[in-house]
Amino acid sequence: MHMSSIIGDSVYNVVELVGTSTKSWEEAVKAAMETADKRLTNMRIAEVVELDTSLADGKIRVYRARVRLSFKHEVEPETL
Repeated sequence: MHMSSIIGDSVYNVVELVGTSTKSWEEAVKAAMETADKRLTNMRIAEVVELDTSLADGKIRVYRARVRLSFKHEVEPETL
């Protein structure tokens, strides 16, 4: 039996979000995920693809995390 017959074939959408925090990169990732969770359903994978900071006077002002999210694509019945 093929794996696709066991779990089914799927299609996923992928989006990138940038979360920010004045505290840490972890909090920046959390901000991106919490925002995504308000709008997206069936999220499957979150991949942190880039971390950077915004500086002011030689000090970290803002932590930024670019997060790539994938979520299962679902077709509405009326669009079939």
